Amino acid sequence: MNDLNLTTLDGGLATVSAPVLDAFAASLRGQLLNAGDAGYDEARSVWNAMIDRRPGLIVRCAGAADVIAAVNFARENHLLTAVRGGGHNIAGSAVCDGGLMIDLSTMKSVRVDRVARRVWVEPGATLADLDKETQAFGMAVPTGINSTTGVAGLTLGGGFGWTTRKLGLTIDNLLSADVVTADGELVRASTAEHPDLFWALRGGGGNFGVVTAFEFKLHKLGPQVFAGLVVHPFDDAKDVLKAYRAALEDAPDELTCWAVMRQAPPLPFLPAQWHWKEVLVLAMCWSGDMAAGEKATAALRAIGKPIVDVVGPNPFTGWQTAFDPLLQPGARNYWKSHDFIELADKTIDILDGAIRTLPGPECEIFVGHVGGAAERVATDATAFPQRSSHFVMNVHARWREASMDDACIGWARGIYDATRPLAVGTAYINFMPADEADRVEAAYGGNYARLMEVKRKYDPDNLFRMNQNLRTKSKRKAA
Repeated sequence: MNDLNLTTLDGGLATVSAPVLDAFAASLRGQLLNAGDAGYDEARSVWNAMIDRRPGLIVRCAGAADVIAAVNFARENHLLTAVRGGGHNIAGSAVCDGGLMIDLSTMKSVRVDRVARRVWVEPGATLADLDKETQAFGMAVPTGINSTTGVAGLTLGGGFGWTTRKLGLTIDNLLSADVVTADGELVRASTAEHPDLFWALRGGGGNFGVVTAFEFKLHKLGPQVFAGLVVHPFDDAKDVLKAYRAALEDAPDELTCWAVMRQAPPLPFLPAQWHWKEVLVLAMCWSGDMAAGEKATAALRAIGKPIVDVVGPNPFTGWQTAFDPLLQPGARNYWKSHDFIELADKTIDILDGAIRTLPGPECEIFVGHVGGAAERVATDATAFPQRSSHFVMNVHARWREASMDDACIGWARGIYDATRPLAVGTAYINFMPADEADRVEAAYGGNYARLMEVKRKYDPDNLFRMNQNLRTKSKRKAA
């Protein structure tokens, strides 16, 4: 390699000589890439097409030793550093401009111990990778709803999906994590070892180091769940949402139902006259005894006069991919999110008006129903604070052309502002875009001060700042 000028933590440039770069490359089992190398553009490309950054160097790590070497190199050269797992993060913090990108995407091992009901997962694995291995033994870890999401980012932000009400958040099932801290030390974090770090990792994001392995508890689940979609005309949305709200008041933990509002894509089971018309979809999953699924979902399926009902037995791995076609990489994305204790009439009115002014055919709003087992964990038991919220709204603006940026982003921000008085103030950090740095303290609520103590202990110079950042003494520069 030639000498390189790389972006530093303070926004300046550091010249790293060719011999130093060559020695660094030789120390790796993986690859060291810079602009022009084969694989560079693939490594810097992430799910959200709004993110188009060019790291000065990319380390494609093959294992924990490579991660240690990369962290040491970044610290010693005071480099702006980003960490990529699955690359699905809405804020695009997996990629930096001009600095060092630590790419974990090739570290995809998943190892199941079916006797102990444990699974060890490397940080490049996706939900699909995890489900594939665990469902081979009729077991699962509660994760998210899009199979291309990375396990690492999902977990570090909290992690919720179809089985959260029954099995808890993803972090509630985390038993330990191997972490490379800012000083280049590999430590095990658990309730017995580095318990302060373990507490912070469960919801505190990538602020504390680079996780090279996760150990999760496994649960019996599958191979089938009782799940599917009930599609309603959007003209009925207000009445359907109020009935949906009522039906969930006494829902058992095994039942989850989310409301999705958007224009209907041309799904094969949907009559053609409804394609690209506004609809409200009740997406439900019963993860209990299969024989009880029909009865458990009956009240939700009896609401209104649906266009189509395709709820029934489905392979769990298939249901986990049900929304993948709507969330493929390559589109521009911007999200805004709130937590709600209740789905108030005023909130329903705002959502109804918002869908009638969609700026594009891929924009949508979903309302996720949470609580259950996740709610019965104490607010201060993990860094994830929003245990009391029952509904999570995510306004998902999605479009293809840069000329639509202002319209789509403005639409999402408008809904966020209109519903703010009805929200509880916390936020799911995995749903927060890059322009919400001023929201981080409120997102963590009463856990923020303790998180800052852990941050100062394990990353006092804020090496790991490409995230929803807990800012220590170093000032964050635009990446």
